[in-house]
Amino acid sequence: MKKFVYLTAIIGIILIAACTTKVKEIKVTYPDTKKGDVVDNYFGVEVADPYRWLENDTSQETAEWVEAENEVTYGYLGKIEFREEIKERFTELWNYPKYGVPFKEGGKYFFSRNDGLQNQSVLYIQERLDAEPEVLLDPNELSEDGTIALATSAVSKDGKYLAYATAEGGSDWNKIYVMEIDSRKKLDDEILWVKFSGISWKGEGFYYSRFNEPEQGLELSSKNEFHKVYYHKVGTPQSEDVLIHENRDNAQRNYYAATTDDENFLILYESESTDGNALYYKNLTTPGNEFIKLADGFEYQYGVIDNIGNAFLVMTNDGAPKKKLVMINLNKAEKKSWKTLIPEKEEVLKGATLIGNHIVTEYMKDASSKAFIYNLRGKYVDELALPGIGSLYGFSGKKDENIAFYLFTSFIFPSTIYKYDISSNRSEIYKESDIDFNPDDYVTNQVFYESKDGTKIPMFLVHHKDLKLNGKNPTYLYGYGGFNISLTPYFSVSRLIFLENGGLFALANLRGGGEYGEEWHKAGIKLQKQNVFDDFIAAAEYLIDQGYTNPDKLAIAGGSNGGLLVGACIAQRPELFKVAMPAVGVMDMLRYHEFTIGWAWAGDYGTSDDDSTMFNYLHSYSPLHNLTDGVQYPATFITTADHDDRVVPAHSFKFAATIQEKHVGANPVLIRIETKAGHGAGKPTSKIIEEVADEWGFIFYNLGMEPEY
Repeated sequence: MKKFVYLTAIIGIILIAACTTKVKEIKVTYPDTKKGDVVDNYFGVEVADPYRWLENDTSQETAEWVEAENEVTYGYLGKIEFREEIKERFTELWNYPKYGVPFKEGGKYFFSRNDGLQNQSVLYIQERLDAEPEVLLDPNELSEDGTIALATSAVSKDGKYLAYATAEGGSDWNKIYVMEIDSRKKLDDEILWVKFSGISWKGEGFYYSRFNEPEQGLELSSKNEFHKVYYHKVGTPQSEDVLIHENRDNAQRNYYAATTDDENFLILYESESTDGNALYYKNLTTPGNEFIKLADGFEYQYGVIDNIGNAFLVMTNDGAPKKKLVMINLNKAEKKSWKTLIPEKEEVLKGATLIGNHIVTEYMKDASSKAFIYNLRGKYVDELALPGIGSLYGFSGKKDENIAFYLFTSFIFPSTIYKYDISSNRSEIYKESDIDFNPDDYVTNQVFYESKDGTKIPMFLVHHKDLKLNGKNPTYLYGYGGFNISLTPYFSVSRLIFLENGGLFALANLRGGGEYGEEWHKAGIKLQKQNVFDDFIAAAEYLIDQGYTNPDKLAIAGGSNGGLLVGACIAQRPELFKVAMPAVGVMDMLRYHEFTIGWAWAGDYGTSDDDSTMFNYLHSYSPLHNLTDGVQYPATFITTADHDDRVVPAHSFKFAATIQEKHVGANPVLIRIETKAGHGAGKPTSKIIEEVADEWGFIFYNLGMEPEY
């Protein structure tokens, strides 16, 4: 059973010395934003929500507000003289071929490629690795502006069909279509209202997940409830799809179905948040079989790697906070009979793949990848030698074949695809970046600093080798800290714009993430969430105390849960940062669960209607509710998009209106609202280039930097 993610290689360029200048103030006049009289009562506490009307994303008055805010923002950006130079430089850097990790199905190879400035990557097919690639599906032909993206795809086991999902304008809503591979003919199949779904083939059809059709006009904001699993047979209308599973008693559960590689079993994952799941399976070899529960939810994670005959290889943190691999014999499947195949280690287990009758495991130590090979009995065989400290992604291969592929990247190591032969445990470069970039000009260091409570927090620092500890270096501090997500080293073309102009990039591995397993995650959720903000603030203080930078040269950034991080930190310590870049952030912690899939985040956040303790805690750090009148906040550049149905733009809208109302001083507080874009995935190259130019233009200008191009 495989889940393929198309990853692209990202390349860089040379260093150019920075020029520090005194910022000439660009005066900003903010739009007048009307205030309503909405007041909510939480456990006897009244909380005003004067900008509630901005939650209506389809109203005319919201559209007029968006237009007015964008006019101010783009007017400001238009006065930054070097903004166009940054755009030209980034366009030049971005224009190189980007490849995805190849995978094999039906005897053929498939991979994605972007020639350089194509809006979307193209899916290719090869009969053999040495054959000429042919275009299988070009998403750039689906829309003139590149805003229809390929969200996911799956090839049938016999290589006859390609089922693929598209996303329009950045929305999480997908449509699934089917192509006959040999003829390249798109069939009449069309499946609507798909979200948070895979495509898992079984015979002449596939399993997928969907919601009911939402009410017209509320497609991007209404709660996503009653997730269901269906089976679609190729060549039939969606109305004839077979309902495989639904839960009529609990609206707020998500279901994901996947078949094993031999298509003998259907695995069903049930979740109510972003962490922890129940596990079921159904034997598909005999018609009429029902689902059998293997593990209860929702305290632990259970992920089936694949089956080995009548047994499942499962990765879990049940009894192992850093995860382990267990074997479940389906003839004796009760938990007491589970066999630990590879026990928990000091490193965190991130994934496993069956390749060449071996188990290739991916581990993480101090937020950097390691890989070990085991036989099918769980005996250690060897370590896969990686190029250095960095991140391993996209391992793909077959359990009965020796050849596999993976991608490796690091902060100063451009993403490179390797071909791996497990029989010899040797890797060779398969696709690499041909670019004039010298990693020897840059250095990466990992430091460990103390947070407020004394916990040691790791942080990566990336900069030119000649950087001086003079306390004056422009610094960009990035963080996330949530949902068990780990931030590991990765190469970024966008970041090179900053590095080649003398900037220091810092990435802090905050609690709430998964860098050290489930205990690290739980130390930054619910009533422990303040630890995440303390960790980030301590990172900033470390950079200042160690002579890297000072508050007038420090920018902080984060997206989604990281946007919440940035919003909370500038509310708590506004004097510590010069620039703040909250992207698609969760800013209203009292109402986040009322929109789309927000209810699923309660496992990390809790909700304001849980009890008075949880309400008071959320209220104490919610970015929207902790902005204070008469405070000078950092130069703030809020970004969101009109089709973001993950973190609805109302979060950013209300936060922008509130900070503009309360802020004093010359620092600009702006919001950039992208159109025909969403939470980030699938964004076309043309929009990426414009957004990057705007963001670095704002940062450079407000940190007193001027690029020398």
